Amino acid sequence: MIRLQNVFKSYRVHGETKLVLNDISLEVARGHKLALMGRNGAGKSTLIRLIGGVELPTSGKIDLRMRVSWPLGFTGAFQGSLTGYDNMRFISRIYRRDFNTLAKTVEDFAELGEALRKPVKTYSSGMRARLAFALSIAIDFDCYLIDEVILVGDQRFHERCRQHLFDRQAGRALIIASHDTGLLTQICDSALVLEGGRARHFTNVAEAAENYRAL
Repeated sequence: MIRLQNVFKSYRVHGETKLVLNDISLEVARGHKLALMGRNGAGKSTLIRLIGGVELPTSGKIDLRMRVSWPLGFTGAFQGSLTGYDNMRFISRIYRRDFNTLAKTVEDFAELGEALRKPVKTYSSGMRARLAFALSIAIDFDCYLIDEVILVGDQRFHERCRQHLFDRQAGRALIIASHDTGLLTQICDSALVLEGGRARHFTNVAEAAENYRAL
């Protein structure tokens, strides 16, 4: 179970306080698929970063009772001066995974070849995304956090990501932020539409998509 209770998130911008998320509460059970809809700047990515622990809420409570991935597409956790293999070794220790097994999974899925022996700071953004996504598969989380950024780029890799997340990992929980309402309607069980910092809950994803398009 993932539970958010009365979560607020604000930032200081040019000396003023900007409220991005205003009293957000939600629950995601095991196997549940939640869509996040909203215009650019509505707070979708911020909400995903909070759930993933990349940032802390200004106030409110986030209770995680299952293994939650880092936000797919977020690559800021890599140590740039270390190689891909060194970063894998570090992550394998944190999550108590066998390094050789983890490395084989990453090698096969990311297809980065000799680049894994080079510092991550030399990688393109697409290469970093490949590494981050392949590592998330190797760890095997209970819930995957997906920002739309992971669903763009190389078409072949894009399709492999979709196949793994939406077919092979069908029993996992997903929280997906995307502008693709067709994809969200097909995949998700419920939706959150963000506007002006507040969230509207929908048990019917098609209805949520109509509300989002009306914005």
